[in-house]
Amino acid sequence: MIVPKKLKFYGIKDLENLPQLRKLSEEERFSIKVAAHVLPFRANNYVVEELINWNNVPNDPMFKLTFMNSNMLLPEHYDMMYRALTNNHSSNQIKELANEIRYELNPHPAGQLTANIPMLNNEIVSGVQHKYKETVLIFPSSGQTCHAYCTFCFRWAQFVGMDDLKFATKESMQFQAYLKEHKEVTDVLITGGDPMVMSLAKLKVYIEPLLKPGFEHIKNIRIGTKSLSYWPYKYVTDRDAEGLLKFFEKIVNSGKHLAFMAHVNHWVELSTDIAKEAVKKIRNTGAEIRSQSPLIKYINDDSEIWAKMWKEQVELGIIPYYFFVARDTGAQQYFKIPLAKAFTIYRNAFKKVSGLVRTVRGPSMSATPGKVAIEGIAKINGEKVFVLNFIQARNPEWVKQPFFAKYDYDNSAAWLDELTPAFGSEKFFYEDELERMIDRKFERVKAEAI
Repeated sequence: MIVPKKLKFYGIKDLENLPQLRKLSEEERFSIKVAAHVLPFRANNYVVEELINWNNVPNDPMFKLTFMNSNMLLPEHYDMMYRALTNNHSSNQIKELANEIRYELNPHPAGQLTANIPMLNNEIVSGVQHKYKETVLIFPSSGQTCHAYCTFCFRWAQFVGMDDLKFATKESMQFQAYLKEHKEVTDVLITGGDPMVMSLAKLKVYIEPLLKPGFEHIKNIRIGTKSLSYWPYKYVTDRDAEGLLKFFEKIVNSGKHLAFMAHVNHWVELSTDIAKEAVKKIRNTGAEIRSQSPLIKYINDDSEIWAKMWKEQVELGIIPYYFFVARDTGAQQYFKIPLAKAFTIYRNAFKKVSGLVRTVRGPSMSATPGKVAIEGIAKINGEKVFVLNFIQARNPEWVKQPFFAKYDYDNSAAWLDELTPAFGSEKFFYEDELERMIDRKFERVKAEAI
């Protein structure tokens, strides 16, 4: 029998009194506090009580996924914040220092603040990103938080209270008008933060209009969420649970495909009875659940973890979708894994699973030009190279055009811009066109901002 649970959040102020943290030394507890003044920290009672193995702390993967440590900041950044806290600086001084550090952590990678911003009637469409022809991302203002924050999160800038770093749309009419103008768009991704922190009433504001005449070109509605892992009670015992599941059914019955994009970083997240029940209830509405995760050092950097995770997801009826490379933002310097090792982990996991699991794509980098996958490592004309491909791209013509980068013998490259073209080429084939595209978009956004 599943017993309902009332959601309880833990923030920085709770770090002193959380009983489970007493297993750590005073220095370890303080390091969490230091890092949490720069990167966003939030946990909840489900994560703390049911997902973290406190007998394995601080090495437990779910602990590292939720609680920071000193190494998640660069040494100079950690020392600056450590001194500010130990010297009892004012809250305003600490906030200013935190913001100064945050701007050095590449808060919006892959051109999110300029290259992905759409325009309508020469005005910026706030809280919307349109990077790929077929897909538009919507950031509801009420969904700019999560049930708990992942320490590696590439959208950490949404949660630190700096408005100039945040995407959010405060009302739905503008993005609806934009969608009506762009009939090439077939997919809408409701994202955040996490849109599933919103009430059912607020979620309907963003999705229900898309079920009406005028939006026939929108075929697929995606919901990007970590709630299945961090608060599965949302779909089973919460007050909105029944109504939410009925709304999912309504979306499916309208003829739209509803894709529940579940962020699952470790097999532990779907091992609880409540999580399995949530999966069953969501799938019974006709929605499809797809799983995606980056490869994260200390959390899932083992092919056995991935093989087990994918197999168990398929058993539950979940479709493995993306194996990402951790983005170059926030605490990436702590979590990053060299691309050569990332491919080896992916390949070794891929070899251990059946064809039903091999729907997962990767290792994929969501970089400025698009989603670039490492297809393999090969030797061509005596040169060892990475074989690369676009899964998705700003220009659809780039998709599935293989290109090559020099093999990274010193294992330092962890992102696309750290690779060098192979065979003596000065640039990758897309670079000149990408530069022109970005320049044009930047000038439009800059002009509107002025």
